[in-house]
Amino acid sequence: MLEEPQKHNEKEINAGSPTKEEAEKSVETKKVEDETQKEETKGENAAPISNMPEAFKFALGKKLGMTQIFDRNGNLNSATMIDISSCRVAYVRQPEKDGYTAVALAYGTLKENNAKKPFSGICKKYGINPPRWIKEFRIGRTNLTEEVRPGQIVSPDRFREGDYVNVQGVSKGKGFAGVMKRHNFGGGPASHGASDRERAPGSISSRRSLGRVLPGQKMAGHMGQETVTMEKLRILKVEGDIVYVNGSVPGTRRSLVCILPTSKVVKKPVKTEAKGKKRK
Repeated sequence: MLEEPQKHNEKEINAGSPTKEEAEKSVETKKVEDETQKEETKGENAAPISNMPEAFKFALGKKLGMTQIFDRNGNLNSATMIDISSCRVAYVRQPEKDGYTAVALAYGTLKENNAKKPFSGICKKYGINPPRWIKEFRIGRTNLTEEVRPGQIVSPDRFREGDYVNVQGVSKGKGFAGVMKRHNFGGGPASHGASDRERAPGSISSRRSLGRVLPGQKMAGHMGQETVTMEKLRILKVEGDIVYVNGSVPGTRRSLVCILPTSKVVKKPVKTEAKGKKRK
């Protein structure tokens, strides 16, 4: 008599082999472990992030607002707060390849989906994450550009209390403005029947000699939204990543601001003696 084959339950057969869910989980864990190993090897082999040489007095920052600061002599000064925490070097232009020498600084971060295609193409070319702002600064001395490398941090140590810098920004837009607001005109007379000429510009050209309005004539038009540079501003204090600059700076809050080295002559402070008769 032939023996009947023994019937085994499917649960007993599949007890030793893993299920589909367990197999998928094991594959995912292996992928995560491989990615972590790659990141660790990259971190070990990557060069440490350094600071840009302090000889460069350039920086990109964000205007935070204004405040008041007392100096050492007890004088109260108005100050503008500029944050340069996330300023770094994006790339360097060399005269051999690009025909000129420049250092491009980047500030802030931007999502890749929000970056425009030409802008994202530049970032991919130099291997950097898309920043919110990027700006090139021309440099005449080519010896120092060899020390500048992409990824370096623009530390606030390059700015010290008492230094003078230029600050550049885009002024607030005022819309369409008249000549009294835009060019500080005095307006016409308010008496002798001139009821509608109080804020008028007046004559803008002659009739016979030229018969046209000369270019550059001060008239009503769009006011503001222009690049303005405030020159020779004194640095009152450097606290952390925030630079306090004496005076006002063009632009709104959270707007881009460029800190540049000044070309104005800075006079040395003169020691003044107290007035009065000297005692013998």
